[in-house]
This record gives sequence, structure tokens and C-alpha cells, in this order.
Amino acid sequence: MALLETEIKVTPQVAAEHGLTPDEYARIQKILGRDPNITELGIFSVMWSEHCSYKSSRAHLKRLPTRGTRVVQGPGENAGVVDIGDGLVAVFKIESHNHPSFVEPFQGAATGVGGILRDIFTMGARPIAVLDSLRFGPINYMRDGPAGPGGNGAGASDEEVSRNRRILDGVIRGVGFYGNCFGVPTVGGEVAFEPCYSNNPLVNALALGIARREELFFAKARGEGNPVIYVGAKTGRDGIHGASLLASAEFSEESQQKRPNVQVGDPFMEKLLLEACLEAMRTGAVVAIQDMGAAGLTSSSCEMASRGGLGIEIDLARVPQRETGMTPYDILLSESQERMLLVAERGREGEVFGVFHKWGLDAVEVGRVTSDGQLRILNHGQVAADVPAHAIAEQGPVYQRPIAAPSAGARAETQGQLVEFAAANAASGTNLSAKLTENFRRLLASPTIASKRWITEQYDSMVRTNTRVGPGAGDAAVVRLKESKRALALSTDGNGRWGFLAPREGAMHAVAEASRNVACAGARPVAATNCLNFGNPEKPEVMWQFSEAIDGIAEACRALDVPITGGNVSFYNETLGKPIYPTPILGVLGLIEDANCALGLAFQSEGDEIVLLDGSEAGARTGVENVEEMRREFSSSEYAKTIHGVVGGRPPVVDLAAEKRLIECLVQLASEKAIRSAHDVSDGGIAVTIAESCFGSDGLAADVALESAASAAGGADEPAEYALFGERGARALVSISTGSLARVREIAAQWNVRAMRIGTVRRGDLRIQARGTQHSGNSGAAVIEGALGVLREIWSRSLAEALESE
Repeated sequence: MALLETEIKVTPQVAAEHGLTPDEYARIQKILGRDPNITELGIFSVMWSEHCSYKSSRAHLKRLPTRGTRVVQGPGENAGVVDIGDGLVAVFKIESHNHPSFVEPFQGAATGVGGILRDIFTMGARPIAVLDSLRFGPINYMRDGPAGPGGNGAGASDEEVSRNRRILDGVIRGVGFYGNCFGVPTVGGEVAFEPCYSNNPLVNALALGIARREELFFAKARGEGNPVIYVGAKTGRDGIHGASLLASAEFSEESQQKRPNVQVGDPFMEKLLLEACLEAMRTGAVVAIQDMGAAGLTSSSCEMASRGGLGIEIDLARVPQRETGMTPYDILLSESQERMLLVAERGREGEVFGVFHKWGLDAVEVGRVTSDGQLRILNHGQVAADVPAHAIAEQGPVYQRPIAAPSAGARAETQGQLVEFAAANAASGTNLSAKLTENFRRLLASPTIASKRWITEQYDSMVRTNTRVGPGAGDAAVVRLKESKRALALSTDGNGRWGFLAPREGAMHAVAEASRNVACAGARPVAATNCLNFGNPEKPEVMWQFSEAIDGIAEACRALDVPITGGNVSFYNETLGKPIYPTPILGVLGLIEDANCALGLAFQSEGDEIVLLDGSEAGARTGVENVEEMRREFSSSEYAKTIHGVVGGRPPVVDLAAEKRLIECLVQLASEKAIRSAHDVSDGGIAVTIAESCFGSDGLAADVALESAASAAGGADEPAEYALFGERGARALVSISTGSLARVREIAAQWNVRAMRIGTVRRGDLRIQARGTQHSGNSGAAVIEGALGVLREIWSRSLAEALESE
């Protein structure tokens, strides 16, 4: 049958307009043995795009550990799968929707949630939770204070701040709209703010589902002659080239013109699709299933065919359409939402149709499985495209992009600006304690540290009644399993600023903190998914950042025994040539054997003792041996950025052995119910950790006396700011009942973890002393002190006030 003639003649220039290089176009000609027509060119361009083919990252991703005792399905399917016991599996994955969320924040974020939910139920799992990891530019207008990284507006113009606020508002409403209407709880995540995200926000959505192991489904076609069935919403022109021309290119001044490339979501339709798909799967008539996500009907058909070593023939005239005059090119490349493609057993089509019609959804046989390995597209009896399925899906280009580390001069410029630690000045009457207290208040008010209640209250976090620890209540979200006494904990983490200063160490910290968060909830980390957000891969320095981050993730995952089960790479996060910080986001899944052992971060009762757990061996300084090295480490902190306007130095040294010891200690303490709360030390240091444990409680405060870790080990005193606000990892703050200290110390000693009693939970003012520190004055202690209600008000209201101010 001859190919359908098209009005558009394909030339190298047309191929270039589709994002294909001359070499890639020549490769297509060689595969086909002829020039492609415009429909075939569209198929190749979208499937060989960065977003779909991973052509710049695939060679590096092979270095990640993907196997483990609990891993059932690793990378290569719609989502990762891990065994959680009792015949159940957890299905989870994180993906980005960054570019669409800049162009159209509400729909970009909403369809990002919708897409990741389909990835979960395509596997036969029912979604039970969503988390979102978000990054935005500054949201405070600069009225007073320093310019640069620590200023009120971080150097952002009023126009940028207004745009950042609009983007944030649209993204939050989009996430809440889709999750709330679909009926899945949004249980956690994190939000951070940096100038580099002003023109390129990050919207990474993670979804978790549960299935019985024997009921898993995969996107692998089988059975020559089996019918291919289209189900769900009708196809329109929205989202055409969303993967290839929107998600696989930098932003430019024309990016707003790409608004038609953003999909439009309908969560109510997706809810019907979920129930219909799960019911159809239970009939036994479904052989394979794939959602129509990026690249739509093209990707779902060729990927199922390729994985099964077969072909698929589709007649576009049968595809349900909601617009007139759609060409084969339009139908194949549309990314209209809430659609699935499935293969059924021949002769049992009626069972599938009956289920979908019951739910009021389109279900149409649009093709069949063939044995010739071709993706053959018919349109009203004529061949619109005829291409090898495996070549499209698996034989795209794989690039070893040039890699070049920044020059010594560039590194020195990036890391060179260092903090000068505050000191009491007797001559000028400076009171260090008063200064530190004022800085503490400013830190609590900074958008990254402040309460995210304004955001999370827009999400339904309790629908389905499985949420044990919801947004802001713990270091990780915890959801119970109704079919088991177990529970699952999930956390996302990633520090782009640390990735910018030292990509490898920043990535290691992301794995370590997400794992530590899960352990603070009482769960043992068992697996991870990642979303790797980077700039233009065609730039050697960006590929160096990416390669370094991959090595950091791999090292940390191996040390902490959390294999990567899947994820997403998002390149081209640049606007007008300016890249975002390298931002790998790690989502770590943990398993709690007894849901009743789940922990939150809030202090529980007046009189409880406060203990600092430190996985670093006694006397170990983790690479920080003098004040100059402390300055270098501290200059990468949130405090340094917010208070001093400094982004420099390097992140704290990552001690993976210490992290592992602390995790094991926390898991045992939680399982024995020896601790009542747990909160890891991270952004803002131990002072913020203590404050957040107070703010989460019912009006409880704390009286804490910190002893310099260095002086406790017989070394030099630490600067007060370093002791209070330093962000070294492998530490957690726990509260315990009176009389439990001996048992806690016994368990900690088994894991070679230091357990130091540092204070008491009380009513009244929050007071934190830093004893044995440099410049602590005549009293021997620098003190942060304030009325709990006042501090809590600053922390709880500042984000909403920033967004609502003029």
C-alpha cells in the first residue's frame, strides 16, 4: 500500500524546525531507506527528542544502582515497583513538568499531576498519595536590605517578583485542583526559592500507588492479531510537540507563544479512567496497557510494540476526536490528557468495551498487533506512516556529550565569597545574643524556611483516610496500608544551591537527607526515584554537573542501600542562556513495619527530654578542622544566603557511613517506641530544627543548651553562628519521655551514634544557648531567646504576607 501524499515536503530545514540535527535526519533516511513524509518526521522528532529518548543522559544513567532485594521493576517501565510484603507492592515515580508550568502554570502543574498518576495506575496500582517538589524565584519585593542572594528580593526586579508570584499561585492551584478533584491526597513535598528559578520554575510531581504483586501490568504488547483499543478522552490539538519543542529546548523571548503546546487536564475524567482501567484489568482480558503521555498515541503504540518485539497497526479514522480537520500528524502528536492505549485478548474485546462504556468513556478498537515490527499508521484506508517501532522507541541517538569542569578561576569566583562570623564587640556595645536572635527571626521569615501552610492548606491531604503524617507534620509523609499493619513513608529532597557549588556533594546530600527524613518518620529507606533538573546538555559545563551528580547519587544510594527504580531527566532548564542551579530531586520510599510506630516532628509533652543524635563518630570533625574551613562550609547555608547575602564555599562534607548509622539507629528507636518525635537537622541548622519541633506542637517550647561539638571533643570552639545554624548532616533531634534516656543511649551506642541530652520541652519562651562557642561573651553562652507565640507568628505568616503584599 503506497504512502499517503502530503502537502508539506520534508527537507533538512523542516527537519531542523522539528528539533532534529542533520546527522539525526540522515539517520532517519537510512533507517527508512527513503525520505520520511511529514507525519513520519513528526513521529521521529518527538520520539528522538531529549524528553522522550534521554539521548544526552542515557549513557550516564547506566551508572546508577537499580537492583535490590525488594526491587520488582526498575527503570524502563512506567514506574518503579518494590515489594513491601504481604503480597503487596509499592509503585512510585517522580517526573517533571517544568516547561509547561512556566508557560501556563495552572494547566502545566495540573497535567503534571495527571500524567504521573496515569503512570501509576497504568501498572495496575491504585494511587494513594502525591508529593510535589517545587522551586520558584524570589517572591519578596526589594524595599530594604541588601541586594544579591540574601536581599529581600534577592536582586529580583519588581516585574520578576510579580511574575514569580503568579507562577507560584498558578502552580499551587493546579496541583491542588487535579489532586483534590481526582481524589488522591497530596501528602508532602518541599518548596524552595532561588533567583535562578525566576524564569524557569521546577514542578516535580511524585505519585505512589499500591497493587497486589500478581496484578501488576506492563506495557508490552503480545499476541499477533490482538486488538489495540483506545480508551478515555477524545483527541484534540492541545499539547502537540509538548515533549519535543517545549520540554526539549531552552526558553526564549518567544516561549509564551508556546502556550498551545501545554495540555489541558480534566481530573474528573481521569478518575473515571482510573476506575475503568483497574476494573478492565481485573477481567483478565487486558494483555498490555500504556498511557498516552508525552508524544501521545505515538509513544504508547511504538513503545508497547517495541517491548513486545512486535508491530502495531492503527487506523486513525477510528480514533475519537474532539476537533474537526485533524491531520494524521495532529492526531499522532497530540498530548491530550486522560487517554490510554491497551491490547486485549482477541475475542474478549466485548468485556473491555463493556467496562469502559459502563464508566461513560470512549473505548474503540483502533488497530491490531502485527508480527512485522512496524508501526503502521492508516488514515481512511491509506498509509500515513510506516516506520520500524523498535527504531523509534529504542534506537534513537545516544550522545556522549562533551564534558568540561569549570575553570579554576570560575570555581574560585563561584565558591570564593565567604561569611565573616558575627562576634560580640565590647567597644561598640554589640550584643551577640540580641543580634543572633534578630537574625533567627529573619531566617524564620525567609520563604524557604517559613511555614508552607498557605500552600498545603490548598491540598486535600486526608482523602482516602490513609494519611498518618501529612504535610508539615513530619520529615516524611506517612500513609498506612489498609491491607496490612505496615505503613509507607515518602520524602523528596534536593538543594540546588549545593548542587551549584559542588554538584557531586549536592547530589549525595539529596539522597542522604531524603533517606534521613524517611528514617525520622520511623521507616527504613528501601528505594528511590529521581528527577534530574539541569540546564542545556549541549554545554560541556552542564554535562559536567550532570555527570558529577550521577556519580554522587550512585555513591550515596549504594552506601545507604536505596536503589533507583526510575525517574525522569529534565534538561534545557535555561532562559536566555541562563541555567538553573543543578537540581537533582530524590524521592525516597521507606517501609514501617508497624504503622503505630510512625513519628512526627512535633514535641509531645511538657517535661520530655530533648536529645541530639549524631552519627558522626566522637571526635570526628567531618573535614572541618579550623575556622577557615567552617567559614567555607557555612557560606553554603541558608543562613549565609539570607542573613549575609552570601552564596559561596562548599556544602558540608557528606559522611555516608554516619548517615547509615543514624538511619539504623532511628529505625530501631522508632520500632521500640523509645522516642516520641524526630526531626533531622538540615536547612537553618539545629536552631530551626528546634523551633519547628516547637511550632508543630500544642504550644510547647524548649530550653536547650548546645555544647560546641568541637569543644565537646576536646577541639577548638566553634563560632556561635556555626553551632546554631550550620547544616552538617547525619544529625537528628528527638524527644523522649522522662526515664527513657538510658535506653536511647544504649541503642545509640549499638550503632555508634552519639546521643546527647541538650534540653527539655517546656511551656513559655524558646531559649537556645550555644555554650563553649567563640565570641559567646562573658556569660559563656550565646543565646537565642524569644516568646514562642511571637516566633511562631513570624514563621507561620511570612509566606502568606509576602505573597499578598504590594
